[in-house]
Amino acid sequence: MNIVTLLIVWLVTSISLFVISKLPLGVEIDTPGKAFFSAAILGIVTAIVRPILRLLFFVPNLVTFDLLSSFFTFIIGVICFSIAAWLVQGFRLRYGIWSAVLGAFTLTIINSLIYKLLGV
Repeated sequence: MNIVTLLIVWLVTSISLFVISKLPLGVEIDTPGKAFFSAAILGIVTAIVRPILRLLFFVPNLVTFDLLSSFFTFIIGVICFSIAAWLVQGFRLRYGIWSAVLGAFTLTIINSLIYKLLGV
């Protein structure tokens, strides 16, 4: 991944997080600057935690013949979203795990829409 792609991903995720914070999902981010910082932390957390969790979910994934791989991938996203909120002051999940689930799901949708609009 080159630096331009990384910056685009960071910008898109930052904008998405800020939009999500304006929706009634229980995801609260104080300022646009906190959204940029939260997106960076989310990226770092995901880069570190995702490989570890994929290893932990390997056996259940194998047992289910890879039928639940999308579900496990989503759960990993929710966990990373929660950890990022826990690490960043000014990024809160008002309703706990439910806000993390709704936030991670909405982040995926909004990011996908923005990427589609950008043609990325």
